[in-house]
Amino acid sequence: MVEANAASSRRDYTNFFNYALKSANETKFWLGLLRDSGKADKNRANKLLKETTEIANILASSILTLKGKR
Repeated sequence: MVEANAASSRRDYTNFFNYALKSANETKFWLGLLRDSGKADKNRANKLLKETTEIANILASSILTLKGKR
């Protein structure tokens, strides 16, 4: 959040959230891969996937708000 607070414009702030959303989506991919490959405990991976999905949803909602589409 330090980067977001230091944003010099609304566009910079929105770009920060877009980057965070991309990172959350990539994290979901890797957690799913770990779970499905059996390299991670399924219950733990599912819990982390749920939390990451919630974070991604919050970020997506924030982006829509920032863009004035909500």
